[in-house]
Amino acid sequence: MSFISLEFILLFLLCFTLYHFVSDKGQKFVLLASSGVFIGYFNPVFLLTALAVSLFTYGAAVLVEQARGKKGSCLVYWSSISCLILCWIGFRYANRLTGDSGFIFPLGMSFYTFQAIGYLTEVYWEEEKAERCPIDFLLYMLLFMKFLSGPIERSANLLPQVRRLSPASYSMMTYGLRLIVVGLVKKMVLADHIAPYIDGAFNSMHTASGVQLFMACLLYPIELYADFSGYTDMAIGIGMLFGLKLSPNFAHPFAAQTTAEFWRRWHISLSSWVRDYLFLPLSSFTRRWGQWGVVASLMVTFIALGIWHGAGWTFAVYGLIQGLVIVWELKTERIRNRVRKHIGKRLFATLSVIRTYLIFAISLVFFKAQSVSDAFYFLRNISFQIHVSWKEINIGMSDHICIVAGAALLLMLLYDFFMSKGDLHLRFEKQPAVLRWIVYYLIVFAVFAYGKFGTENFIYLQF
Repeated sequence: MSFISLEFILLFLLCFTLYHFVSDKGQKFVLLASSGVFIGYFNPVFLLTALAVSLFTYGAAVLVEQARGKKGSCLVYWSSISCLILCWIGFRYANRLTGDSGFIFPLGMSFYTFQAIGYLTEVYWEEEKAERCPIDFLLYMLLFMKFLSGPIERSANLLPQVRRLSPASYSMMTYGLRLIVVGLVKKMVLADHIAPYIDGAFNSMHTASGVQLFMACLLYPIELYADFSGYTDMAIGIGMLFGLKLSPNFAHPFAAQTTAEFWRRWHISLSSWVRDYLFLPLSSFTRRWGQWGVVASLMVTFIALGIWHGAGWTFAVYGLIQGLVIVWELKTERIRNRVRKHIGKRLFATLSVIRTYLIFAISLVFFKAQSVSDAFYFLRNISFQIHVSWKEINIGMSDHICIVAGAALLLMLLYDFFMSKGDLHLRFEKQPAVLRWIVYYLIVFAVFAYGKFGTENFIYLQF
């Protein structure tokens, strides 16, 4: 059951209707029951696993809080964290540990495990009090709109909201609906149209021409961004319909001039999580090593970030590349500043954005490829060589799909550009009603006329 399935639409309509017709106390049970149905629909084992992890975290946080100031407080905390990590590793690597290739990693487990670890850490650091209401805590962990692929919510942001649910205002609901439509355009009009052809290029890399590999490499970051940010837009929009404000997860990442800046804009809830709970503690521990301590902390952080995405050397290499590039940027900052002064800020900024995008695209080849050897083969064979004609540059897409996907890409980039200058939705609300409704009808028509229906999965469901 994904956001663009008929089953989800029926569940959402039922949940939304009941939510706005029951008492304040009943609203929590409606959300929790809907979340349970949403998770259990995939597989009842997924629901049982999520409940077990959530209830364990709930109890562990209470024990950590009660142990404050006592000798065993550190032991209680680290024992709880170790259990969560070992549980995640056991499920993530079950295929390799048991040899059972049919084992399915529970959907959403990486996201709610990170959320649980962050919550326990906040309680241990005495920045949060352990939640005593199990219903509120289960809602914090299992809310259906953010369960599968985040955002990874901090307790300070979401727990106060679920403790006291607030009704959604009209403006909040309309904002949420607009976000949902934006997400649908990204997912169904752009990502789903180009995904089969990018997959085809990667799956047939040994027979594809150099220019086809080149285009697949350039387009994959766009597919990934449209797919994942589309999911996030829908998740945040759905939350707003229930009066909940989820954390933003993207901030115009393709405008980043450095890889470090890119990670402050891309998958923000994950990158801020690893910064606060992994990199900063590591850099504090290794500060006596000076700059090498920072380098070591960065490398460990990004390799761990890569491994979080999947079991395989390809993901570790993906993280390694990101870490190495950021270290290189730190070491060459003075040189880049001199180049900026020499060629001018505007040209330097443009070249830096292109460089950052290309580095990310190259690293994603390891993210996408089935093995490290396949990734290196793919990169070695990127060129401008063709087999028959330059039409190979469309990697098999028809002219119709090229036009539709190209228009959607242009709209997405324009949307990101105007959002970077200020909230486009709030400015749009001030426009005449006739203009607004014309735009609404045109976008909805575009989704139904040009959206690719029948593809329900999102890329990040596998992580």
